[in-house]
Amino acid sequence: MKRTRIKICGLTERTNLDMVIAAGADAIGLVFYPPSPRFVSATQAAELIAHLPPFVTVTGLFVNPTEQELMEVVRQVQLQLLQFHGDETPAQCAALAAAAGLPFVKAFRVRPDTSPEDLLQSDSAFHSESRLCHGLLLDTHVEGYGGSGKVFDWSLVPKELAPRVVLSGGLSVQNVAGAVEQLRPFAVDISSGVERSKGMKDEEKVRAFIEQVRIADQTATA
Repeated sequence: MKRTRIKICGLTERTNLDMVIAAGADAIGLVFYPPSPRFVSATQAAELIAHLPPFVTVTGLFVNPTEQELMEVVRQVQLQLLQFHGDETPAQCAALAAAAGLPFVKAFRVRPDTSPEDLLQSDSAFHSESRLCHGLLLDTHVEGYGGSGKVFDWSLVPKELAPRVVLSGGLSVQNVAGAVEQLRPFAVDISSGVERSKGMKDEEKVRAFIEQVRIADQTATA
């Protein structure tokens, strides 16, 4: 059975983080973008993940960081993956990831006029620039940075690209099964869709979301 990986992003509190992991999340996301209501400092993040179990991927979300800003976090926080969510170019992502010695994913914010070819070209450009590129995270374009909380047209994602992307943007308990069944992405990423308040995840929503993804995975092999 194909197993879609699940990342819960924007965690800010230890008990909440423990709940998400116990519910079955494969990865968690920490936001190092100060304007975000889900921002955590490097000190807070280090405390949050001090006693994580093995095989949970800790992802750090950054928006247009300088190398100095990135390294200040990396030196204090044991990240396994970088997520660049700003206007970083392939060359900039490659340089930042090389400095940190960590793989990265790049958020592509899908606009209404985005074409399937745009997605393929972007994926190719980032992979060509760096062996540390682990793919694209597809989100919906909105003004500003960070997660959008809005859905884009999933039919824009080429079939040959879908199995290796992280799908984000407006996912919820209500629509994630349909998204997984339609696209078969490698992973899904959610933040606001399972929250009771900004930065605080709701246990019932988290468990229901993960259950819906697993139901969709089973449907794929039925």
